[in-house]
Amino acid sequence: MTLALWRVVPLDPRAPQTAPGGALYCPRDLQGSGRHDDPERYGCLYVAQDPAAAVAEVLAPFRGSGPLREPMLQRAGRPLVLAALGGDDQLDLLDLDDPAVLQAESLRPSQVATRHRPATQKLARDLFAAHPGVHGLRWWSTLEASWINVTLFDRAIPRVFVDSTTPLTPDLPAVMDAAELLGLT
Repeated sequence: MTLALWRVVPLDPRAPQTAPGGALYCPRDLQGSGRHDDPERYGCLYVAQDPAAAVAEVLAPFRGSGPLREPMLQRAGRPLVLAALGGDDQLDLLDLDDPAVLQAESLRPSQVATRHRPATQKLARDLFAAHPGVHGLRWWSTLEASWINVTLFDRAIPRVFVDSTTPLTPDLPAVMDAAELLGLT
């Protein structure tokens, strides 16, 4: 069974998939402030199991700024694309949305979903070290709890592939769903 994942990136169509501008590029040298970042130990790819969730994570900083505008769908002078990713059935994710996993790891839901980055970074660092075979963490979005996000550690990248890419446009269903949730309509 293949795991379907989604990521929004400013794609350079000429770039190799794991190089800057590629859909699987892990910008480790730019990381450090993200939810699960620890660039001295690993890099992270932040993805989602729902395309609207991936788009919403990128558009979230624009909440309260009025309706969706074309410049919101660009980064670094490039248009954003929704990359459909697949992962092989050997991709092992630690499911932080599973009460049994939380209990086994002595975690509370409030420790997983907090916006306090030092706490979530320490959590990820500890889980990364304690589970050397785990490729990432599965957890719920703080924007909408029914959306599941995945933090893939860079050790997962060899097991992930790009299935397709779709430019973000205001009429793309995932963009419309994310914009509605964020009040950008």
